[in-house]
Amino acid sequence: MKLPMAEHPDPADLLFKALADPSRRKLLDVLHAHDGRTLAELCAHLDMTRQGVTQHLDLLEAANLVVPLRRGREKLHFLNPVPLQEIYERWIAKFEKPRLKALSTLKQSLEKDDD
Repeated sequence: MKLPMAEHPDPADLLFKALADPSRRKLLDVLHAHDGRTLAELCAHLDMTRQGVTQHLDLLEAANLVVPLRRGREKLHFLNPVPLQEIYERWIAKFEKPRLKALSTLKQSLEKDDD
């Protein structure tokens, strides 16, 4: 799924779109369990046509979550967790800090009460 330069969506939008579909999340889970799978191996995990799986893989590649690598006639697919880490750092980690600070403050307060 190669998009012309003018039609490139925001990478975060593409990433969230890729993660929104349960079949694509299943493909990511399969690759997490065993990286470097062929299209045929990935098709075995989904109840859909080869063309359907290919379309899902194209979107995952466009979101940079899956990286294909040719080995002879085979095309292997590998999970790229970097975009997920970037989303974690941008959207999750910053929301954890206040919660962790509150728990730390509560712990210190409770320990003072025990003294």
